[in-house]
Amino acid sequence: MKYVLIGNSTAAVACIEGIRSLDKDGEIVVISSENHHCYGRPLISYCLLGRVSKENMLYRPENFYKDNGVKTMLGRTVAEIDAAGKKVVLENGESVSYDKLLVATGSRPFIPPMDGLDGVKDKFTFMTYDDMEALGSALSPEKRVLVIGAGLIGLKCVEGILARVKQVTVVDLADRILPSILDAAGSEMIKSQLESLGVKFVSNDCAVKFEGNTATLKSGAKLDFDILVTAVGVRPNVELVKNAGGEVNRGVVVDAKMNTSLPDIYAAGDCAEGYDMTIDAKRILALLPNAYFQGRCAGINMAGGVESHMNGMPLNAIGFFGSHVLTAGVYEGEAFEEKTASTYKKLFVKGGRLVGFILINDFLRAGIYTSLIRNATPLSEVDFELLKTEPQLLAFSKEVRAQKLARKV
Repeated sequence: MKYVLIGNSTAAVACIEGIRSLDKDGEIVVISSENHHCYGRPLISYCLLGRVSKENMLYRPENFYKDNGVKTMLGRTVAEIDAAGKKVVLENGESVSYDKLLVATGSRPFIPPMDGLDGVKDKFTFMTYDDMEALGSALSPEKRVLVIGAGLIGLKCVEGILARVKQVTVVDLADRILPSILDAAGSEMIKSQLESLGVKFVSNDCAVKFEGNTATLKSGAKLDFDILVTAVGVRPNVELVKNAGGEVNRGVVVDAKMNTSLPDIYAAGDCAEGYDMTIDAKRILALLPNAYFQGRCAGINMAGGVESHMNGMPLNAIGFFGSHVLTAGVYEGEAFEEKTASTYKKLFVKGGRLVGFILINDFLRAGIYTSLIRNATPLSEVDFELLKTEPQLLAFSKEVRAQKLARKV
């Protein structure tokens, strides 16, 4: 059996491990546009910050490919999938045949139309190791940085560069920072902390025009800068599957086994549109844990096993300058809120079940909350009043405690 994997990030690594759990001898080929060993993408901000060395960014040990019998074709780009011929065609015309193919092409930065953007000399995105290297080489203590986008990518970039430049200003069209994962109260808590460190925010506005190193906002305000970072959002890389005739919505459509609509072709990670149990529908969950679970599921099925991934859910864990944020599920239904000067907890209950939460600097047994969502546990089966303030196993029935502890109670 010959397995070909397009991509070399979390989903591809998990796929390799899934394949090797069943097939120790089949040929595995990894093709990646990036010319790097697999690395942890969330670590690029910490590397810029100086908290993590480049050597420690590896997602798996240096000998991972050798130990798993993997041939790598790094710095090579797949231009086409020939589904009928069961081969992929590279940009230079070379072809690589496959028996089973994984598409783990991830996503790319979305750059909105902004007049004069091409004339900005020092402009960057912030998604890859090469992005980090390029941005890092431009930083210096006298530089003013303008970041377009106050989401996860933009603010992690801010964390990585703040101590290395003179000033950082963040502009976002939304009314708050981190709008995809935080409500107004949680957002304000993180924003206040970042502002206390010198970060400037401009909300409800966007850049529409650039003239040299001056940005004109929709409001008419002008901002001077030396370095521009665009972190507005991402777009999944679906073109290879789409052009091969595969079913694509916003992402590549997959079933519970990570099959695409094309025979012997699977997809996983940020490019794939899998099942989200919290909304009972398919959508992209561009999250590292989800990429790993999808990739491993695909690998097991590619190797002839039987595996399904039906409990995907939004789950974000992120930190900024010592503050830590954990969110999960959807923010619908009745809400329970608990707030102190430095912590924030909000639980969402709908249909008699916990469906989501926001936790800031308050992670006491957060795994219990996550388990309640993932298992769709009826709250009638637990002491939810106790779980609101003191999440612990005592809130579960005797039988459930026995099951969780794998012993007699």
